[in-house]
Amino acid sequence: MTGSDAVSPGIDTSRPHPARVYDWWLGGKDNYPVDEELARKILAADPTVLRGARANRRFMQRAVRTVAEAGTRQFLDIGTGIPTEPNLHQVAQGVAPEAKVVYADNDPIVLRHAEALLRGTPEGATEYVHADVRDIDTLLRRAGEVLDLREPVALSLVALTHYLDDDPDGDDVYGLLRAYVAALAPGSHLILSQVTADLNPQAVGKAAEHFRRGGTPFHPRSLTEFSRFFDGLELLGPGVIPVHGWRPEPEDVAAQAEGIVPVYAGVARKP
Repeated sequence: MTGSDAVSPGIDTSRPHPARVYDWWLGGKDNYPVDEELARKILAADPTVLRGARANRRFMQRAVRTVAEAGTRQFLDIGTGIPTEPNLHQVAQGVAPEAKVVYADNDPIVLRHAEALLRGTPEGATEYVHADVRDIDTLLRRAGEVLDLREPVALSLVALTHYLDDDPDGDDVYGLLRAYVAALAPGSHLILSQVTADLNPQAVGKAAEHFRRGGTPFHPRSLTEFSRFFDGLELLGPGVIPVHGWRPEPEDVAAQAEGIVPVYAGVARKP
């Protein structure tokens, strides 16, 4: 493993994991040779992935800041990945020190870094749940030990849904997200980003094939397919849009000059 000779119990180093591949793209050191191998193959097929990883991080920061400034004080981030500063809790608690944040991920390497995640403000709370997004009952039960699910929560699944199928015999990602939203109080928010083939079909298609060959499901979605995740919710302006364009700040405007980022993003409120 890059940066460490020890392998933590429960970590499968025989096959790549999306969180560790993403970590390599962001310049992190918490990945294994199998992750780097897949990350390099995908980068060769689709050079936009580095821009996409950075753009996703900036979108998360803008979206969290937006809902925090609107009064949200509870956050549930699923598919957290390996910590990259600023983390979600740092953004949320930078707006409201009393904010409560729960992270959830299914990779044991993230658990190993939970101590870094847990350094929040004294006024707030920052906790980590080791659970899979598909295990909604366990995840919500454990998150509910920190968050009051009777009050609004911002649910963040940034760059996660493209790893989930929409086959009723498989993941049924639409049903999964409906179940999460149904469990949240009115006034809650859903924060999403998702890879699409709409903007760069050939490169994204090659990247998706590399993921699948590496044993990771990968499902780019069209604008219409991604927009379905927000059915029944009130989209915040500017709606569903390529990730650089969602309430861009100067850094995002400058990044657009680097080229296409084939990722859609959106934030919506539960009425």
